[in-house]
Amino acid sequence: MVSRTNHEGAETARFSLSIAVRASIVFIVVCGLIYPLVSTGIAQVIFPAQAKGSLIQDRSGVVVGSELIGQKFSDPKYFQGRVSSIEYKADASGSTNYAPSNPELLKRTQQSIESWKTANPGVPVSEVPIDLLTNSGSGLDPHISPKAAQAQVPRISKLTGIAEADLGQLVERQTEGRDLGVFGEPRVNVLKLNLALTEMMTKK
Repeated sequence: MVSRTNHEGAETARFSLSIAVRASIVFIVVCGLIYPLVSTGIAQVIFPAQAKGSLIQDRSGVVVGSELIGQKFSDPKYFQGRVSSIEYKADASGSTNYAPSNPELLKRTQQSIESWKTANPGVPVSEVPIDLLTNSGSGLDPHISPKAAQAQVPRISKLTGIAEADLGQLVERQTEGRDLGVFGEPRVNVLKLNLALTEMMTKK
């Protein structure tokens, strides 16, 4: 009687193990193979540009970046983006998350202010938009506010010889509105803006 009970218990365990293994294989195939392939295929058809990383090309067709990830522009004749504590490295998204009273944050902000005063002597610090002095949560923000772009126009005009009025119009043309007309704030993609600026300088 005991032997029969043990045998039935072993059979039940093997049956349960068999079900678990088969279920695992099915879920691995469905969730790990079929679903990703189907969702990727649908995305490639419906949103091909976004599915490939929202890449931006210059006039010659060379990929120069993504409209989703900011870049550092060291040349002062180009528009500058937001401060990035990770130097816009996409593999290390994040920020320091310092509190407003943190000495390191205060030091970094003061350095940004001094850098602004040196590069933009004609624009008082009181008129500097806050997004040019603060880090975004990801450290990868590709946008700045239209006001932040306009504040840089005097410097860029002086360095490129392009009239301030023309640069102001360029910023306006590159300004993106709120999503669906409601969500978010008007913004300017810095990479797109600088590509348009490069084209303007080429034609000058």
